[in-house]
Amino acid sequence: MKDEVLLGLQDVCFSYHTGQRALADVNLAIYPGERIAVLGPNGAGKSTLFLLMNGVYRPTRGSIFYKGMEIHRKNESILRRSVGIIFQEADSQIIAPCVREEISFGPMNLKLSPAEVEERVKQAVNVMNLGGFEDRPPHYLSGGEKKRVGIADIIAMEPEIFLFDEPMASLDPFHAKLVEALLVRLNGQGKTLIVSTHDVDFAYRWAERILVFQNGRLTANGTPPEIFSRDALCGSACLECPILLQIERILEKNNLLKEKGRSPRTVKELEQLLGR
Repeated sequence: MKDEVLLGLQDVCFSYHTGQRALADVNLAIYPGERIAVLGPNGAGKSTLFLLMNGVYRPTRGSIFYKGMEIHRKNESILRRSVGIIFQEADSQIIAPCVREEISFGPMNLKLSPAEVEERVKQAVNVMNLGGFEDRPPHYLSGGEKKRVGIADIIAMEPEIFLFDEPMASLDPFHAKLVEALLVRLNGQGKTLIVSTHDVDFAYRWAERILVFQNGRLTANGTPPEIFSRDALCGSACLECPILLQIERILEKNNLLKEKGRSPRTVKELEQLLGR
């Protein structure tokens, strides 16, 4: 039996005070432990979606549910405790004068005991390899270091759902791999992860479900092979075909695969299909 819906959006619309429509008629169900990639061109509504899921914004119309409970003004703090968002630009998230105070800010607002706050900060520092950074001003750190502090902020809150807005943006390959390894680790702990990204190769190998947004609307919802097999959709949503899928198509066309119809999503899976 499928798990109950963890987070649900029903006919959700959102417009800014200028009248600009950002999202229209979004219906979506998120289940516990999912790995979801959100794709779409700039301005498609991805960041607005995250801010609605996190309770920063309220829908102009429609409803948001968390574990079956409808969210409204009086209980929206539930979303802020249960859904953590890591922004693309770390500077928009960091507010404290030193790394230790920055990471402790969220747990302190949860009214936890000093001992529990200290333990959560310690764990987050260890997870993000920030030992020795605790007393440093975060605004003087490098971009990659700030990103790690921003992620540590949310880890210390221990939310059920993590929203990552372009987590690999501006990171070098080494640190991008570290972030991807963290995503795998968090998901292995049962956390639900939703990642907005323009990196189709990452989305193809990592996600188990992909959401495609265009002009504020959810236009596709399916597995990576399903989404990237739709050439018209990818063209309209400005999505490139993942490299591994391109290679598979070339090999299949030349009858070089042991099995057809089985889309490899990692290099190891491709090697298996080649019989290596």
